[in-house]
Amino acid sequence: MILPDWKIRKEILIEPFSEESLQPAGYDLRVGAEAYVEGKVVDIKGEGKVSIPPSSYVLVLTLERVKLPDDVMGDMKLRSSLAREGLLGSFAWVDPGWDGKLTLGIYNASHEVVELEYGERFVQIAFVRLERPARKPYRGNYQGSSHITFSKRKTHR
Repeated sequence: MILPDWKIRKEILIEPFSEESLQPAGYDLRVGAEAYVEGKVVDIKGEGKVSIPPSSYVLVLTLERVKLPDDVMGDMKLRSSLAREGLLGSFAWVDPGWDGKLTLGIYNASHEVVELEYGERFVQIAFVRLERPARKPYRGNYQGSSHITFSKRKTHR
């Protein structure tokens, strides 16, 4: 079952919470303070925006911290207006028990620079209730993330 707006407000910890971001069956996550573009961490909050060059892959941190109970998972999709501008996102499930900000990978498949402003809604997350709580809720390497987090695979870097 996908949680409706009133259950999201009641059962999911999202901070800072924005009423404008609450949708009938999801929540629009906003662009946070950091991005990783062309080999550098960019201070989006300080600069007010991040520019994503054509044919490039970037990492963007969410403004919100999301904490999921052991019986709810998250499914994320890029907002359709950004997809219409040429952005593509491939996002993993947000496992039950997750707690932290999310680092999301986005690719600009267009021939134009696409800008994202600090605090702009860019990804919608829907919350799906599991049949029963997970026996092993998420407690992995990325738990508690508060900044851009790179791959922690042993073969990376």
